[in-house]
Amino acid sequence: MENVLACIDASSYAASVCDLAAWASRRLELPVELLHVVQRKDAVAERHDLSGAIGFGVKSSLLEELTQLEEADARLQVERGRVLIAACTERLKAAGAVDVKPLHRHGGIVEAILEREAEARVVVIGKRGASREFAQDHLGSKVERVVRASNRPILIASCAIETPRVVVLAYDGSQAAGRALERCANSPLFRGLPVQIVSAGADDDKHRVLLADARSKLEGRDVTTTLRQGKAEEVIANVVEATPGAILVMGAYGHSPLRTLIVGSTTTAMIRTVHVPVLLMR
Repeated sequence: MENVLACIDASSYAASVCDLAAWASRRLELPVELLHVVQRKDAVAERHDLSGAIGFGVKSSLLEELTQLEEADARLQVERGRVLIAACTERLKAAGAVDVKPLHRHGGIVEAILEREAEARVVVIGKRGASREFAQDHLGSKVERVVRASNRPILIASCAIETPRVVVLAYDGSQAAGRALERCANSPLFRGLPVQIVSAGADDDKHRVLLADARSKLEGRDVTTTLRQGKAEEVIANVVEATPGAILVMGAYGHSPLRTLIVGSTTTAMIRTVHVPVLLMR
């Protein structure tokens, strides 16, 4: 059965993920699978064990102590996860989610998400993970890994959200942008919402035809278009900022990871800088 896969951790993004997942659940009329993953840790590595530099007897004693600490920490992480899932389940139900299925897993976060997305219509994750306080200006590394590897639309929650009321569609004519346009046109997620199509480039025939073609695929909808010259990430961010209740919809990572490493990525820049939900289509 299809669902909305909501992925939570101990970060302050958990509440936003729940609110956004509940919104998606209501509009898609699908239940929510609430996923929390306890990551496996190496006690020796975590505690920077230096016992190899001292005697064997002392080393054995330290390793035994580290094992006990690891076991205690694992139990604590499981209990924290149980409390987090319970609180998020209540929040989802209070927000009108169709149904909620809690799921607690151990292992790798990215691997667990990719496994569970097989039944997901959309995957909802926070912009940053539990260590976000140490990287305020960076996108969570696991978020980018999920987006690059996933076959599903990824809905990324900002730290605080309001209910989406306007779709801002970033459109450049690429295949990924075309899939984003198709989603805007046909998905119940955006039914009845006005759409603002925004493109960065010169005000010439090429870009006017591009926007006109995109607009034609949203016939019968409340559609406006914006064409501005400048860097795509700046143009899109300015339109989003000026649009109350916006949700940004765009294609994701149109270039290879190597090219992205060299020249940067509009996708990463948009997720990092805008303060609204972002739906990414591969």
